[in-house]
Amino acid sequence: MKNEALAIAGWIIGVQGALGAGGHLWGEEPWGLIHRYQELSLPAYVVLLLVGAALAGVGESGKKRRKR
Repeated sequence: MKNEALAIAGWIIGVQGALGAGGHLWGEEPWGLIHRYQELSLPAYVVLLLVGAALAGVGESGKKRRKR
């Protein structure tokens, strides 16, 4: 259960980071939901993307180990 929650949280955080960074790079304002609550800079969105990818990777690899 813990690995599934980590994977889901990682995917959500990573997608929000990617949307925010994409909006900064190719649009006038960040995309996604985070910018509605807190204004972040481009490096902060990149950090969110990397943290989300790490969490999703740990969660997904934990699910694979458990199935063995």
